[in-house]
Amino acid sequence: MTATVSELVYYPVKGCAGHSTQSARMTERGLEHDREFMIVDEDGSFRSQRRDPVLALVTPSIDGTALTLRHSDFGSVSVAIDRTSPARDVTMFGRPFRGVDQGDDVAAWLSEVVGERSRLVVVPTEFERVTDGIAPGTAGFADSSAVHILSESTLTDLNSRLEHALPMNRFRPNIVVAGWDEPHTEDLVRDISVGETELTYTKLAIRCPVTTVDQARGERDGREPLQTLATYRTARQKGVAFGSKFTVLRGGNLSVGDSVHVASLDESEL
Repeated sequence: MTATVSELVYYPVKGCAGHSTQSARMTERGLEHDREFMIVDEDGSFRSQRRDPVLALVTPSIDGTALTLRHSDFGSVSVAIDRTSPARDVTMFGRPFRGVDQGDDVAAWLSEVVGERSRLVVVPTEFERVTDGIAPGTAGFADSSAVHILSESTLTDLNSRLEHALPMNRFRPNIVVAGWDEPHTEDLVRDISVGETELTYTKLAIRCPVTTVDQARGERDGREPLQTLATYRTARQKGVAFGSKFTVLRGGNLSVGDSVHVASLDESEL
């Protein structure tokens, strides 16, 4: 199975727009800067496009020790990243985490964008999290595991079933793979090396209503693709599966164009 990386994307702020890059460093928590920041409400509960689809229109960028957020209608705000102040309690899916608050200026800007009081937190220097799945690992504020892989053939197969084709960004993957002829190959591979990195499969990616958000408009766009996925991708877990999650075994550098070497497959699934 000759395959290559066709796109690398990290998402500095959970729920906001991603940053496509030609090369990246893989850490034990996934691509560097992926889901390092998270927006929370007054009670410390995380915000995402599930409830606030407008977040798709917020574009983050990191330049050294500063984070800048941009929105076409609200301008921009920059903040010096603070990882050392005392962390506060936050929650994600009802589970407790800790995050360092990034101050009132960025909180006021986000509150205006979202239309409700919001604050921004970052993963603190001392951060311990064990993710679930076949191969437990760690991650920042990602929903579950460190790395989300989706193949072009998997999306092509879905789009052949839809009235209107959807772009890859609906599914917010970290690594897009070209060259796997069969759709959903990412569900079968178990151990992969890409560039200097080694990854291992941990679980299917169970899809949520974020996939119904048009990332260019920041608005929900009907019931697709969940309606169609439910006809052929219902998982043993509750929900529908599309793409797979991976744990990082060895970090390092990787780039678009790197070969994706499959070391092992779960042949029982073939």
